[in-house]
Amino acid sequence: MKASDKRHLKRAGVEVTALGMGTAPLGGLYTPVALADARAAMQAAWEAGIRHFDTAPMYGLTRCEHLTGELLREEAPDSYVISTKVGRLMSFDRPGRQLPPEGPKNEFDSGWNSGLSFREIFDYSYDAILRSYDDSRQRTGCPKLDILFVHDIGRVTHGEMHDHHWGALTKGGGFRALEELRAAKLIAGFGLGVNENEAILDAMEETDLDVCLLAGRYTLLDTSAADRLLPKCVERDVSLVVGGVFNSGILASSSGRKKFNYVDAPAEIIEKADRLRAECEAFGVALPAAAIQFPMRHKATGNVVIGAKSADQVRQNVAWFEQAIPNELWQSLEDKGLVAAA
Repeated sequence: MKASDKRHLKRAGVEVTALGMGTAPLGGLYTPVALADARAAMQAAWEAGIRHFDTAPMYGLTRCEHLTGELLREEAPDSYVISTKVGRLMSFDRPGRQLPPEGPKNEFDSGWNSGLSFREIFDYSYDAILRSYDDSRQRTGCPKLDILFVHDIGRVTHGEMHDHHWGALTKGGGFRALEELRAAKLIAGFGLGVNENEAILDAMEETDLDVCLLAGRYTLLDTSAADRLLPKCVERDVSLVVGGVFNSGILASSSGRKKFNYVDAPAEIIEKADRLRAECEAFGVALPAAAIQFPMRHKATGNVVIGAKSADQVRQNVAWFEQAIPNELWQSLEDKGLVAAA
């Protein structure tokens, strides 16, 4: 499979490349990223044939939307798919508006080393969704936004505030705003962009989703999405964009990072990653190659998005994605209980 191969997202009616470029690392996730390196990474993705770029206001506190728009506006205004996110408004103190005190960060938020000087305010209401759409159009400068993902809605993310935010999305008109944008053909489709399986399952009972981005829940280390979510996506024709395939770095051997789900990996996860690595090496396959390609084995998967901080990392991700993997490796992993059958 080539990174540039086209994959059709049925309900949204758009074609994405099999490998997409996720922009979160360019906001300085874990370590700072120089502007020149960020621009070079984006350019390398374009030159590799990648035409799906996923971003969000949160990433670098608007930095990544600016970077994504800069590339896409200048390259080819009609030959790409851009997805971004709603649910956070980027704001700042000024006369007449004082932001509330910052609350505790959720466990999935590691902060931004290259972030701009904005504060994120969660708001999933009708007016906020429309304002977020407007703001993202302004920041990217792109003539279109193809897909909007409702970002980080869920009980793990919001804790005791979940019911409030879920109410804003469902009863407060958040989903209605997205439905109106889709009906007006201002977006091709919408869904959730989350780390939580249950959030997507719950949302499917509230509105007609087109495509969802799921991070970290259908990987070599975490196949929890396979139990209920993936079959439901197939049943409803909801495409999955799969992110977080390295589970924050532990499956990317080149990084040496022992992070799992954005925090330090526990001993049992490190032990399983080591077993996966040994099994892959026995078949002459790099563990990151298996990690990138694993989600593509399920028919619910539309494509995979991978983040990178440099041009070299982009090119390495493409090479891993395109590396030939023998079926015998997948069978061996299944037989030894290291992964579930696709």
